[in-house]
Amino acid sequence: MYDYPPFNEIYAQSFRDNFDQPCISDYCSKENLTYGQFAERIATLHILFEQCGVQPGDKIALLGKNNINWVTVFFASLTYGAVIVPILVEFNAHDAQHIINHSDSVLLFVSDHVWGSIDFEHIPQVKAAISLDSRKLLQEREGANVTEILDKLPESLDKKYPYGFCPGDIKYAESPNDRLALINYTSGTTGFSKGVMLSYGNLWGNLAFGINSKLHYPGSRVLSFLPLAHAYGCAFDLITPMGVGSHITLLGRTPTPRILVEALKEVRPNLVVCVPLILEKIYRKMIVPTITSKPMRWVLAVPYLDRAIYPKIRNKLLEAFGGKLYQVIIGGAPLNAEVEDFLHSIKFPFTVGYGMTECGPLISYTDWQEFIPTSAGHVLPELMEAKIQSKDGGNLGEIMVHGQNVMLGYYKNPDATNDVLDDDGWLHTGDMGTLGGEDGKTIFIRGRYKTMILTATGQNVYPEEIESKLNNMPYVAESLVVERNGHLEAIVYPDSEQADMAGIDNNQIPTVMEENRVELNKLVAPYERIERIELRDEEFEKTPKRSIKRYLYT
Repeated sequence: MYDYPPFNEIYAQSFRDNFDQPCISDYCSKENLTYGQFAERIATLHILFEQCGVQPGDKIALLGKNNINWVTVFFASLTYGAVIVPILVEFNAHDAQHIINHSDSVLLFVSDHVWGSIDFEHIPQVKAAISLDSRKLLQEREGANVTEILDKLPESLDKKYPYGFCPGDIKYAESPNDRLALINYTSGTTGFSKGVMLSYGNLWGNLAFGINSKLHYPGSRVLSFLPLAHAYGCAFDLITPMGVGSHITLLGRTPTPRILVEALKEVRPNLVVCVPLILEKIYRKMIVPTITSKPMRWVLAVPYLDRAIYPKIRNKLLEAFGGKLYQVIIGGAPLNAEVEDFLHSIKFPFTVGYGMTECGPLISYTDWQEFIPTSAGHVLPELMEAKIQSKDGGNLGEIMVHGQNVMLGYYKNPDATNDVLDDDGWLHTGDMGTLGGEDGKTIFIRGRYKTMILTATGQNVYPEEIESKLNNMPYVAESLVVERNGHLEAIVYPDSEQADMAGIDNNQIPTVMEENRVELNKLVAPYERIERIELRDEEFEKTPKRSIKRYLYT
């Protein structure tokens, strides 16, 4: 096992060692904090918690967009010994209130634009709600006296640290590996939100691997644009860089390709973690127009000439990511096969990892230089194990994982916990795949167990594999493959922007899609052929990590 201190001590040491170094910046507001200033804000919140009667183990809910105050509350809660409950801002008000109540949270920190939809009377156990934008009181229970406590916080800080806040003042609560640290409520493609209980040990496992792999290092630059309330962005845009002394810049805006490229050029990050959708959009905006032009198609078709062109395309893409990039880590969903194949062919430094909220999230990862295309990385050495559970004893089956990162269970939901965790601590991931590579520890994912379609002839169909091919076809923005009346059908949301640029009007789209269907059926097995394509006028409804909510359409 990796030889690192307990979770909270890693941060105490990092904050002390990097006291005067840049810690966190807000891309929009241009606010900047050193590690010392950030640690002082944590100390101020610790005084607030103490005077509000918050006890170690109490729950603190955190609901809002990424900003410096969000990050401060997150670390202040963990280093105090409280349990942080980050809530995705994309949850509707009803679901958010349910999570606040279900988690037994006693304090709520919330963005102003979200607060207007929250009914304080319907979260009765919350003592007070505090703004993540102004750090002022929004509402409190009678007798809580939080207004007075907030007003006197500067005075209380001066009284506790009369000679100023210094590195030696950074001391945090103990963080035993088996103690609950965080409850992360999922928003999955199958519809039901559950509170994943992550211990300090689960968080430590992800942090230790990040440190050991040098994903981040003192002074490295991070552009954080994934939701920090989600385990993926939280682990590698926040938890890991804070533990080593990196400089984090919070984008704080929707990462459209234009906005993201501008921010990447300014921040010049050393590592980028993102979901496939973002990389695929950049690929389609920047690369596809270049490689599909008539002159370029001719050049790329000539043997050896492509080898001269590919480095130029690679360099163009690297510059778009800021020019200082070591690698891009893709996670959260499968990467489009066409995009993956092209990026690999031009030697773009990317890798695909695998994880889930229930592992906080990391299960497997391989550095880009050793990455095997179509895989999801190597099972984390010394931290995690994986095996395949197959009904027929074959190589393909459900991926099962065990080890340091596996959750404690679902909060106040023993039935759901027992459904996925067996008596020996093996977690059912719900993903179908195989294990391969030289040592048999590289994960290859075929699809979700729950989305697998069993045909009338007994064949297993993984709709994600068909969708990946269909999404590469002309004027397809996104798709779902479903079974209806014993036949496979595809639901497609057309790419209207691409169609407009090509001069194709709406009346022609059905004909184009029928041509796509015919071509698709030439690429798949006979039992995977699509009977018809249904068009829809709106995007599919998605989870916060931009995965389609499949259960709404099947």
